Amino acid sequence: MWPILAQANPEAGGFRDLIDSVARTPLSQVVAFVAICTVIRLALYPFLKKTPSHLRSGGYVAGRIANEFLDAVIYAGVFVFLLIRPFAVQAFLIPSASMTDTLLINDFIVANKAIYRYSEPKIGDIIVFKPPVYATKKDQQDENGEVKVDFIKRCVGLPGDKVEVKNGELYRNDKKAPEPFLADRNKHMNFDWKLVEYHGVKKEWEGRYIPVIMTDEPGSGPNYNIGTGISKEYAVGAIPEDASTDEAWVNSGDWKRSDQLSTEEQTVLTELRNLPAAKVPKGYVLMMGDNRNESFDGRAWGLVPRDNVIGRSEFIWLPFSRWRITR
Repeated sequence: MWPILAQANPEAGGFRDLIDSVARTPLSQVVAFVAICTVIRLALYPFLKKTPSHLRSGGYVAGRIANEFLDAVIYAGVFVFLLIRPFAVQAFLIPSASMTDTLLINDFIVANKAIYRYSEPKIGDIIVFKPPVYATKKDQQDENGEVKVDFIKRCVGLPGDKVEVKNGELYRNDKKAPEPFLADRNKHMNFDWKLVEYHGVKKEWEGRYIPVIMTDEPGSGPNYNIGTGISKEYAVGAIPEDASTDEAWVNSGDWKRSDQLSTEEQTVLTELRNLPAAKVPKGYVLMMGDNRNESFDGRAWGLVPRDNVIGRSEFIWLPFSRWRITR
């Protein structure tokens, strides 16, 4: 039953992976599983109904127990997977350290999926969302190239907000943003950042909102030669062969030398450096991880469409020693 329902091998992944897999069971599999249980229950019904009372032992008792069990499974499947999970709450497993110290690897959180049906995200909300495809690795995409994973980060920018990182600190609308939830080591970022509305020589970027990372490292430039900080989608001067790797980012060392940059790439560097910081446009939000210097987030791959927002993290429920409200 479990491999059908969960797409998982409990022995291979352990208890936490089993819970995560069950929570992510595709709706089509849930419907199929409930349908199979219903057919079995209907098949048992004539036997249970027609068995004379003086013969109701042995096989009848086993059949009745099976019938009641299937009845519970069917109601639970419909209630949890067809009503609660799509519209109310869902459990998610934290797979990375991008939200440390707020959320740790292997924490289970419960996300409120109803909240954003009648309200908008707010600054500081910890949000589960579907990331852009260029924010994901190959193994985070299905055979059709569609994203099959969810990310969780903190909302730091809403439509109309101008968000920047200056001297390693976060600014929102030209004021330093208070972030009391950050650990001391995460309060200073290793690079500066801005969002720009691009108009320039790179035609595939025309009119798009581009995240721009800037460092003081010798030989670096906006989105150029900055280690693994920027996604391939917005990198300038990456070695073409790097595009064939499975990562979403440019690997450290996979950058052209400055004397190898094309005229267009050199022009783009100047454009990114000179373009002013733009406001988050309507219909988008900006997300960052609390583990600021170890998080691959909106600073690297840009904005998240509002339609991709899934829910707000409410609390950690596993492990029990970590139970707490997440804010």
